[in-house]
Amino acid sequence: MTFSQEKPQTKKENYFLSQVHQPFFTLGISNTIIMMLIFALGYKGVLTLSVDALFFHVYSLIFIVFINIFTGFLFTTYPKYTGMNNVEKPFYKKLFYINLFGFILFLIGALTHVTILLIATTLIIYGNYLIVKKLKKLFENSTAANLEDPFWMLRAFKFGLAGNILMVISIFIPVIQQFAIALSFFMFLIFLTFAVGQRMIPFFSHSMEEKDERFIGTVFVLFIIKTILATFNSYDYVKIAEIIVDILLGLYMLGEFLKWKILDKNAHPIIWILHLGLFWLPAAFVLDAISLIAELYLDTSFYFLGIHLIALGFLTTILIGFGTRVTYGHSGQPPQAEGLVLGLFYFTQIVVLTRFLYSLNIGFSWGLNFLFDISFTTWLILFVLWAAKFLPVLVRGAK
Repeated sequence: MTFSQEKPQTKKENYFLSQVHQPFFTLGISNTIIMMLIFALGYKGVLTLSVDALFFHVYSLIFIVFINIFTGFLFTTYPKYTGMNNVEKPFYKKLFYINLFGFILFLIGALTHVTILLIATTLIIYGNYLIVKKLKKLFENSTAANLEDPFWMLRAFKFGLAGNILMVISIFIPVIQQFAIALSFFMFLIFLTFAVGQRMIPFFSHSMEEKDERFIGTVFVLFIIKTILATFNSYDYVKIAEIIVDILLGLYMLGEFLKWKILDKNAHPIIWILHLGLFWLPAAFVLDAISLIAELYLDTSFYFLGIHLIALGFLTTILIGFGTRVTYGHSGQPPQAEGLVLGLFYFTQIVVLTRFLYSLNIGFSWGLNFLFDISFTTWLILFVLWAAKFLPVLVRGAK
């Protein structure tokens, strides 16, 4: 008698964790909606937070929302930049769960007790450290001939780790909070987006123009000066210096971007979207200078106008563009921007406009406080719609 032998069944691979960008994009986008909703309710007094609303807003967006989106993108592209193998699945799965539990504990701690929140930030800092350690290893073992761009991206993430630690310390030493915010925002969040954008957007645009090899280093130095000045701009003479640096940054970057000759009326819409995000950066710095001039001579505050124009106009437009392109490309679909997707990019500019109007409302004392509700509602709508469109692709691979 013979017995047929059955082949051992292999465990089906979890699609959600099959590609490195999928879990981190999903976590980042989900957190974007949750954290903005909690912040808005805390800001309006509906919820009582265990930390001040400014800390919650800044820390959650930089080190719980955007860092996950950056991680998904860079863990996909950084190995290519350095000529190394892809990031190993056991490593990025471990990191994903660290970030996930850090987010959950942070949310619980923010709503209950600061002790739990501090445990959460310790876990989040550890995850941040692991990211830096992995990028550093890829960089140091690189076989690529040109490592300039990976160098600056790694440096930005190191500043992010330093900013993360300082943000947590600022809970106990509030006097350093402004520096911790400026460092985390300019030297990590914005400089990293700039470093990625100045590499990828000319490539996507098929630009053949030679970039000034001093460009990114010069911007880096100006960003450091901007960070220092933004920390101490309560003094008028510091604010004047900051205005000058803002204008220098804006005009210098605009001039370099124009030299790349990337603008083409026949370009694919998704490329135009990336161009819009890129040119928002110099525009936002010039508008920041104008707002600082108004504050200086009108003796009023426009409530973080410049930071929000940079964060929403430049950062959000770029990340939505790159996130959409990566999600399409790694799910076997051609990158496209039509219908709802194209509408999302236009809607991003409405989000920018509503936040701009809210800052003007504060500065000129219009009393239109409902503009805050409109501003955060448009943000929620933007990311809810993006999530509805792309989370099924990230989680299940749905077309």
